[in-house]
Amino acid sequence: MELMQSAEFWIGLVKIIWINIILSGDNAVVIALAARSLPPDQQKKAIFFGSAAAVVLRIALTVVAVKLLALPYLQIVGGLLLLYIGVQLLSDEDDDEGEGKEYGTLFAAVRTILIADLVMSLDNVIAVAAAAQGSTTLLVLGLAISIPLVIFGSTLMIKLMERFPIIVVLGAALIGWVGGETMVSDVSLREVLVANPWLHYAAAAAGAAFVVGLGRFLQKRARVAH
Repeated sequence: MELMQSAEFWIGLVKIIWINIILSGDNAVVIALAARSLPPDQQKKAIFFGSAAAVVLRIALTVVAVKLLALPYLQIVGGLLLLYIGVQLLSDEDDDEGEGKEYGTLFAAVRTILIADLVMSLDNVIAVAAAAQGSTTLLVLGLAISIPLVIFGSTLMIKLMERFPIIVVLGAALIGWVGGETMVSDVSLREVLVANPWLHYAAAAAGAAFVVGLGRFLQKRARVAH
C-alpha cells in the first residue's frame, strides 16, 4: 500500500499509460484490419481477445526484450513477417457486401493480431520497462489499463475503415512501413545503418510500397478469378 501511495508510483503509472497511448497506434490499426474480415458479431470478440492477449504477451516480452533485440537476424525475420501480414490483410479485403461476402475466422484474426503485436512490440516494451523502473506492479497495471485504450482505438478504426476504404490501404502501408523499419534496425545491420542513416527511411518506404503494390495485385487477381 505504501508503494501505491507514493508519488513516484503514480508518476511511473502515468508514464507507462502515456507511452502505451503513443505506441499503440500501429497496433490498433493491425487489430482493426484483422477484425474487419470477421462477421460483425465476432469483431468485438476478436478485438477484446486480441488486445488482452497482446498485452499479456507484452508483459512477458518485457523480461526478455533487450536480449531478443541483441540476437542477429531476428528483426529481419520479424520484419518479413510484418510484410507478409500486411500483404495478406490487404489482399483479403473484399468490397463485396451482403450474401456474397466471405468472412474470416475468429482464430485466424486473433492469431494475426498476436503475431503482428509480437514483432511490433519488441522496441515498445523497452520504453515501458524503463518507465516501470523494475516494478512488476507498475508494469502489469500500466499495460492492463492500456487494454481499453487499444480496444477503443481498434473499434474506432474499423468504423473509419468502413466509411473511408482508403484507410485500409493506408493501414496496410503502415504495417509495411514498420516492417521495413524493423528489418533495417536488425543488430547485424547496425554499422551499415550508422554509416547510411537514410537507409532507415528508404527501407520503411520500400516496405510500405511492397505491401500496397503486392496486396493490390493479389486483390485484383482474386477478383478476376471470381
